[in-house]
Amino acid sequence: MATARVNGLTVGYEVIGERGRPWVLTPGGRDARDTPGLRETARTLAERGNRVLVWDRPNTGESDVCFTGESESAMQADVLAGLLRQLGLAPAVIAGGSGGSRVSLLAASRHPDVASALALWWISGGVYGLLSVGMHYCGESIRAAWEGGMAAVADLPAWAEVIARNPGNRDRFLAQHPAEFIAVLERWLTVYCPNPNEPVPGLTTDRASTLDIPALVLRSGTADIHHRRETSEILARLLPAAQLAEPPWGDAEWPERQSARTSGTAPGLFIRWPLLTPTLHKWATSALPTYKEA
Repeated sequence: MATARVNGLTVGYEVIGERGRPWVLTPGGRDARDTPGLRETARTLAERGNRVLVWDRPNTGESDVCFTGESESAMQADVLAGLLRQLGLAPAVIAGGSGGSRVSLLAASRHPDVASALALWWISGGVYGLLSVGMHYCGESIRAAWEGGMAAVADLPAWAEVIARNPGNRDRFLAQHPAEFIAVLERWLTVYCPNPNEPVPGLTTDRASTLDIPALVLRSGTADIHHRRETSEILARLLPAAQLAEPPWGDAEWPERQSARTSGTAPGLFIRWPLLTPTLHKWATSALPTYKEA
């Protein structure tokens, strides 16, 4: 794998395509860059003359685990900005879905120099959606640390992949003091508490209104309780240069993909992301200046 050292962390990545407008794709959950659908989307964008970065966020895939920062998404956004600069890919079209949309927004907000545009879908929102995703990311680890210390956290199924693919991560878990680890994850968990002044956790309405780069926001489905339709519509209204568009799938795409993954009939949540490519490429071609190699 290709790796880079960013903010003191080893980060796994891959760049698909040799020339053209730089993009970065970020998935959600704790899914790695080789989750089915992600590389395939990058390849279809590359076939249209783009360079596409796919990467393992800290706490996913082959990258190091990291438990610092005001929130997990903010920490990952800072690492993404550093990675784009280090690879000479900034400014890039920063694109992502679910948790990846949150990281993308925060990267563009905190580091305007690395973003030429934003493309976002499956944006987490709503009381149930935010509280459930906060517990998904933080709850089990907090309880394990409280009841069994850091060895119990390292033994959780949620962290099995990052330890198997980066064995040094187990030592990074064990080096944490349980009380300090709990304090960090409770801080991260608090960020997901619904806030009328934050359309996306960590991004205020005032800050969103200053993100005046081209943005494509895909409308969430009415059947999706985790990524509420109204969240996508509110965000599209707040971003000054946003275009709200329909996705290339039906209203129940997210729950259908969840059901298929749980039943084992399909390999992942992002398997149909390549369907996004025509919409993404057409929007970027029309919304952004013609790209010229430096």
